Amino acid sequence: MPATLPETEEISALAEALRGPLLRVSRKLRQEAQKVGLSAQDALILGYIKKNPGVGVSALADFDQISRPTMSSHVKRLEAAGWLSRTGNAEDARRSGLTLTAAGLRKIETLQRHRNDWLAARLVRLTPEERERLAEAAAPLLKLVSLEA
Repeated sequence: MPATLPETEEISALAEALRGPLLRVSRKLRQEAQKVGLSAQDALILGYIKKNPGVGVSALADFDQISRPTMSSHVKRLEAAGWLSRTGNAEDARRSGLTLTAAGLRKIETLQRHRNDWLAARLVRLTPEERERLAEAAAPLLKLVSLEA
């Protein structure tokens, strides 16, 4: 057992070192969404539908790890805002899929450009070596958030 202790301490130290910066970046990206009139939740939902047109409310709720009734409320609100619409399911008439409207597509693309511009303005101030280290960290960070606990 003592052989694993340093690894555990190293992992705990890394977790502590990453937590603060990841939370601050996340907060800044949420603030950028608010600047274009979207909540973080709206941005997540619209972004997922953009990548997965025709997704159903249940699958969307599973992705976001919230209840189906809660997701249904979000979807109804976004539908009322004119940012998404329901499409029929050819295989099952009781189900519908979700797609972005032209307005919803413009909204999410505006947000994506805004966030990219925000990130790019900061990345340009880093050294090439720092940018390279961040590029190398992108894949492991994505894997980190996709791992089940």
